[in-house]
Amino acid sequence: MSRAGPVIETDGVTKRYGDVRAVDGLSLTVERGETYGFLGPNGAGKSTTIGLVLDYLRPTSGTVRVFGRDPQTDAVEVRDRVGVLPDRFGLYEDRSACQHVAFVAETKRTNDDPETLLERVGLGDAVDDDAGDFSSGMEQRLALAMALVGEPDLLVLDEPFSGLDPHGVRRVRDIVHEENERGATVFFSSHVLGQVELVCDRIGVLHEGRLVAEGTLDELRDRATLPDDATIEDVFVELTDARIDDGGESR
Repeated sequence: MSRAGPVIETDGVTKRYGDVRAVDGLSLTVERGETYGFLGPNGAGKSTTIGLVLDYLRPTSGTVRVFGRDPQTDAVEVRDRVGVLPDRFGLYEDRSACQHVAFVAETKRTNDDPETLLERVGLGDAVDDDAGDFSSGMEQRLALAMALVGEPDLLVLDEPFSGLDPHGVRRVRDIVHEENERGATVFFSSHVLGQVELVCDRIGVLHEGRLVAEGTLDELRDRATLPDDATIEDVFVELTDARIDDGGESR
């Protein structure tokens, strides 16, 4: 499989549910090796877009390419190279953290050490604990460890800061930087403005299913005709006429 060209490309993608357009004519490109932040309030269409990219959902119209492949027809080839932290996920309450990560490693045919990955996300003291006893923050860390299995070429994180305390948020930021330095492309959605600003090379602003702006933070400031010291919250308000959460540790 070719490793040249963009990692994610969508062209005019629309997803309808009856008369509702969850995603409306979305065209975006995520380049290899960048950290791309997908910013918007709850209900903007971020999770739907991720579902379309990963072929969890099928577009009503438009095309999606991941690594230059169609995720519908080349699902195995694409998913073997992708690590995913979904916005909503289920865990086996009677299985340990170690068993969860080991299962993903077996599925991806890798020799990753589950305990090493769990230590990395801050669950080193809970490797043998059942997931049913975990807090929401611990569940989020476990799901992140599962996403890291196999050193994926593309790491997709949907609201990765959900349920985390400030220490957990910092750890996720560090992991995003580490994965990007390793060579992974990182695509993550968030409605937490401050974290997007700290992590991303480029930002796409989604509002009511439409990509209303895209670029670096400086480029978005210029588009919004705001001063250099304007915050990302100022930029978002100017571009969308809406306000969203600027917190760090929870939804």
